Amino acid sequence: MKVKTALILCAGLGKRLNPLTLEKPKPLLKLNNITFLENTINLIKELGIKKILLNTFHLKDQIRDYLNDKKFNISIDIVSDGSEILDTGGGIRNMINNSKENNFLIFNPDTIWDSNYLKCIKQMNEFFENNKIKSILLVVNKKLSFDKKLNGDFNLKKNLLSKNTESEYIYTGCQIFSRDLLNNNQKKIFSITEIWNELIEKNNLFGFDSNNKFYHVTDLEIYNKLLKSY
Repeated sequence: MKVKTALILCAGLGKRLNPLTLEKPKPLLKLNNITFLENTINLIKELGIKKILLNTFHLKDQIRDYLNDKKFNISIDIVSDGSEILDTGGGIRNMINNSKENNFLIFNPDTIWDSNYLKCIKQMNEFFENNKIKSILLVVNKKLSFDKKLNGDFNLKKNLLSKNTESEYIYTGCQIFSRDLLNNNQKKIFSITEIWNELIEKNNLFGFDSNNKFYHVTDLEIYNKLLKSY
């Protein structure tokens, strides 16, 4: 992998998992006795990436203490959102400002990542490098989603993403993102979907099909189902 640094989004409030997330940040919830965060870190390590930045806001001391206790064998820097939550785009910008790298592999930890994703993420990275693009999202056909209530986010055709009422593909929570994409957006607090929508208008948002069964901790109901069946 030419991408050297991964970002993990850990600042969210996790409201759809209340009351569990009133006392514990969502990345520290467990499935099969492994936290969502550890699951994500393990995959990043398997990809050969050496540096992680993760952002915090909600119950941030718990995440800091967890990382100190676990002592993962990889460089991890915590970047706080500060006094207010910055949303996904603002959180990504804040982390990128703490790095000199140009391209980043970004993860949401509420997807259950495992070694089945290694091949497709490496292939996605190859596509990113070979085509000299600025952004690519790992997506999956909604037929492969454990949570059958999830709607599609995009359509995918020849590795280009678009949106309409019949969107068949779900964003998995993994993307490769270039810092150049933030040049025309000076907002402090914003959603990363603003950048995606701008790229779609230019026919320039790329996608890569994971083809994996997709397990995402959408809400408390799905989490309880996963605890019983995963």
